[in-house]
Parts: sequence; C-alpha cells; structure tokens
Amino acid sequence: MNLTTPLQIGSLHLHSRVFQSPLSGVTDLVFRRLVRRYAPDSMMYTEMVQASSLRHLKEIPRIMEIDANERPISIQLFDCRADFLGEAAQIAVQQGAQTIDINMGCPVNKITKNGGGSSLLRDPDTAVAIVKAVVNSVDIPVTVKTRIGWSDDEINILDFAQRMQDAGAQMMTIHARTRAQGYNGTANWDWIRRVKEVLSIPVIANGDIFSVEAAIACLEQTGADGVMCSRGTLGYPFLVGEIDYFLRTGERLAPPSSIARLECAKEHLQNLYLYKGDRGILQARKHLTWYAKGFSGAAELRTQLQEIGNVAAGVDLLDRQMELLDRES
Repeated sequence: MNLTTPLQIGSLHLHSRVFQSPLSGVTDLVFRRLVRRYAPDSMMYTEMVQASSLRHLKEIPRIMEIDANERPISIQLFDCRADFLGEAAQIAVQQGAQTIDINMGCPVNKITKNGGGSSLLRDPDTAVAIVKAVVNSVDIPVTVKTRIGWSDDEINILDFAQRMQDAGAQMMTIHARTRAQGYNGTANWDWIRRVKEVLSIPVIANGDIFSVEAAIACLEQTGADGVMCSRGTLGYPFLVGEIDYFLRTGERLAPPSSIARLECAKEHLQNLYLYKGDRGILQARKHLTWYAKGFSGAAELRTQLQEIGNVAAGVDLLDRQMELLDRES
C-alpha cells in the first residue's frame, strides 16, 4: 500500500493518513490548533458530543466549535437513539463538520450504561440503525470508531465491522482493545489486520500509537489505511506531525527538546485561559503535567503545576524550569 497517496473517505480526499483521535476533555479548539501546526493535513476530531443533549440546548455547545479555517475536521457524536443522532448530525454539518464520526468504542461506564459507546458492540442491530439514520440525514461521509469487542469472550469485530460497512459507514477506526481492557494491557493489532481483510472501506488503526516506530510497526502488521493517535499526543502535540512527516518522506524529524515542549505547554496554558477563562486554568493543569516529563526536576514541577490558580503562576513555574534546563545544557 502506498501511504503517501491521498486517502479517499467517501467523497472526501485526505492528504494525510495520520489522524488525531477525539479525546474527551482534551481535543478542544486550543489543542487541535497545536496539533495542526505540525500536521496541517491531518484529520482532527472534536470531543464527543451527546446527540440527545443537543435537542434541549438553545445554543450550540462550545464543544462543537470549529475554527472557520480548520480543515479537515470531523465532529464525533454518541448516543443510542438513531433519530437523535440523525438530528445531531445535521447540526454538526451546519457547524462545518466534513465527516460525522459515531463513537461506538468509549468504555466509560456513564456512557455504556445508557447504551452508548462500546455497549453498541453488544447491540449491533441498534448500531446498524444508527449508521443508517445518520447516513440518510447528511450528505457528508459517516464513519465509525469502535473496539474489537466487549471482552475477550465477546470479540465480534469482524461481523460488527461488516455490518457497519453494509449500513453505509465509509471508514472504520478500530481501537484494538476490548471494552473490558479499558486502556490497560496491549492493543491486539492482529484484529485490525483481520478487519482490513474483510472490508472494502478504509480501516484506521488505533491503540498503542505512542511513537513513529509504533505507527510503522502497526501499519506493517495490519495493512491499515492509516493510524490514529490518542493518548500518545497528551503533552506531546508533535506526534501526529512526526508520523505524518515520516510517511511522506521516509525521514525522521528531530524530537523537540524539553525546553521546546515546555514552551508549547506555556502557550497551551495561555490559550486555554484566553478561550475558557478560569475554567481553562483548571483544565490546563492536567495538560501541563503531561508536558512535564523526561527531564531533571519534572516530578516536582508536575506537583506544583497541579496547584496553579492563574496563568501567571503557571508561566512563572515553566519559565523557571526552562531557565534551569538552559543552564544545564
């Protein structure tokens, strides 16, 4: 497979085969801008949006906000009610989504107990009805992100993926873990290979893509049409771009220095505050601790960053750490 050629998802041409996964509480506009700086052609996703909640809201939630220049971009929806998802998909198109992604993989109890996320693996008839309803509601490609099964005893991804394709899904992203695994253990990429063998639509590999090396190994093992980065980008928005660059050129970018990562952390903090105010400060704490890794003094810095109450405190901690690192270099 030639991974330098454009990827066709229904009517949409993508010029990158590396995707940034939707991540709840992470992939807001601020984070996506950072990732896109290094991966301008990669597909980005909003945080997942509950379809039924949109029916009762007078204003479109901030979570669906898309920059007018943000392309390619997808809005991810979840729910178990096909009619609500059809309506929500139309709203997503109005917001600027270029594809609608349906979450059928989230393992979190509060999602699955209400019939959403990975619980749909146990209810393929409802999953089929959802895909058909969304496909019939919009004129843009509909995609599905899911897992390999509910548990080791209930791995049904081959039949499930085939049914999603037959219902009209135009791309499948497979996180190669079961719902029971959560994010533990090792992703079983071999199931992605098996899905790729039975589907004609693009198959994107997800799970344990933490480096360029992992992405290459996954693509070689699975024959997938692309890879999706998830937790590997936490505190490291450079990853999608690094993988994309390698697939285009066969060359590796030099990784950013610790100082460069902390500069990025500072920008992330400042922009979260500009975008969300004090709530942005609270959200920034977790991001900052993800950036603070891999250098002397990182553990102490993480502890301090978890307690910041304003932008100035965070900037001061980061600047002092960068001065220390600069003196040590």
